[in-house]
Amino acid sequence: MSSQADVLSPQAKAAKAHGSTNAAGFTDYFDLDGLLTEEHKLIRQSIRDFVKKEISPNIEKWAQDAHFPSEIVRKFGDVGAFGPTIPTEYGGGGLDYISYGLIMQEIERGDSGMRSTASVQGSLVMFPIYAYGSEEQRRKFLPKLASGEWLGCFGLTEPDHGSNPGGMTTNIKGMGDYYLLNGAKLWISNSPQSQVAVVWAKDETGRIRGVIVEKGMEGFTAPEIHNKWSLRASITGELVFDNVKIPKENILPNVSGLRGPLSCLDSARFGIAWGAIGAAIDCYESALKYSLEREQFGKPIGGFQLQQKKLAEMLTEITKAQLLVWRLGVLKNEGKATSAQISMAKRNSVEIALHIAREARQIHGGMGITGEYSIMRHMMNLESVVTYEGTHDIHLLITGADITGIQAFK
Repeated sequence: MSSQADVLSPQAKAAKAHGSTNAAGFTDYFDLDGLLTEEHKLIRQSIRDFVKKEISPNIEKWAQDAHFPSEIVRKFGDVGAFGPTIPTEYGGGGLDYISYGLIMQEIERGDSGMRSTASVQGSLVMFPIYAYGSEEQRRKFLPKLASGEWLGCFGLTEPDHGSNPGGMTTNIKGMGDYYLLNGAKLWISNSPQSQVAVVWAKDETGRIRGVIVEKGMEGFTAPEIHNKWSLRASITGELVFDNVKIPKENILPNVSGLRGPLSCLDSARFGIAWGAIGAAIDCYESALKYSLEREQFGKPIGGFQLQQKKLAEMLTEITKAQLLVWRLGVLKNEGKATSAQISMAKRNSVEIALHIAREARQIHGGMGITGEYSIMRHMMNLESVVTYEGTHDIHLLITGADITGIQAFK
């Protein structure tokens, strides 16, 4: 009878040794590293090292305890995870969009909730202040957000208006030298611990405006949402506004209408498109390693046809998604990426990640439901990721509208 060593190919022996398809510890079947610069690879490695040190050893307990580690905010700031594409003069990294994508991928390999904390801060809070704010607003808010001294959140979704943000009822009313803000937002990542909230509200003319709300303003509360089965290491809450006085200097002066919040969502969706691949990679690598270690019927289960089919399909979908987001990153750097292209990438990455998590859970058998492995945590997290920043179905309809010229959701 052949020994396990005889059954494994040299490539499989290497995979077993490293828990991945190559010695670097990541899955790159089509040598996508050849498309990256040395700076890209150094940035990726620095974030990977950060995740291995600060997140991976703790994340299972945080998730089990539904605990948001507030100390991670400063640490994200120190490692440059907040606003990596924001110019350095405002505290950002001054990096390109492929660097941003790689940062989100590595953080989500650790946990989707941790990536949510970082991408909300950079894409949904810092981006609109930089893109649409006054110079005074940029100088006041961006450096403290970049460093992690302040945490921020983004208020768009309402209790009765999710996929239809244009129907929002949160409103601002001019009162001379200030505005009054009234309304509520729901499912807001970071909100209970945020010092800053970028909120979208309708003015008296019905135009949507961006408002910077600061913690401590009278009438502003941010109650936490409990009993989540997903994103348990991320903090989620509401935003409630009861006649909150907003100084005129806290209105974003350079945008009105849905273009403002939707452009923020484009930035966040781009990060999710890369990030979800990180969750998929972690599930795949765990399944590959387990399949080479777990023996049944006298050989590793990775030697059976059905398990090889699962692993081969996982790696194929990861590779296709990697190529898609890399090309999207190139287009984004060139200023050519469209909202519809970003929607397609976000939907595809999350869909394949969910499928891979479920297949990986099967390969792990009963062990796949335990906290000893990351699979169930990723799976539960991805059930939120497939819904937030535009649901799976809405992204399909965005693509449908783009190719037919007919909007199906109006």
